Amino acid sequence: MEDLKRKLQEEIAAIEYELRNELPKEILKARAHGDLRENAEFHAAKERQRLLDARCMQLKARMAELSMVDLNKIPRDRVGLGSRVVVMDLQKAEEVTYHLVTSEEADVNRGMISTGSPIGRGLLGKQVGDEVKIPIPGGLKELEILSLATIHDATS
Repeated sequence: MEDLKRKLQEEIAAIEYELRNELPKEILKARAHGDLRENAEFHAAKERQRLLDARCMQLKARMAELSMVDLNKIPRDRVGLGSRVVVMDLQKAEEVTYHLVTSEEADVNRGMISTGSPIGRGLLGKQVGDEVKIPIPGGLKELEILSLATIHDATS
């Protein structure tokens, strides 16, 4: 989670730099071209400014949400954020490993699924030995939890 916070902070810093340093220069340069009603450069710079302001507010809100996550409230014996879960796909008879992460960190190709995805939500709160039936867009996925390592095991 610290990597995610660092990435968000870096993006916020880059946006704030552009908002404070680069865009004001572009806007001044565009204003120098004259009539603002028909000045495409000016309107493009102002639109970019609005978009960056919105993105910056969005990122700061997400940072605030992440700061509120209390790792002590994440269960030690059940699937939660940060858990690495080995499951048996009962239909395919194959083992699959999932790492439950935030939506920003999700990368299905690397087995990193969001806690908000159908499979992530279906696994939350489950324990080793539990069998779960999870409705997914392609039908129903039946999984048995074989092993579990929580976020607490990773930091110990």
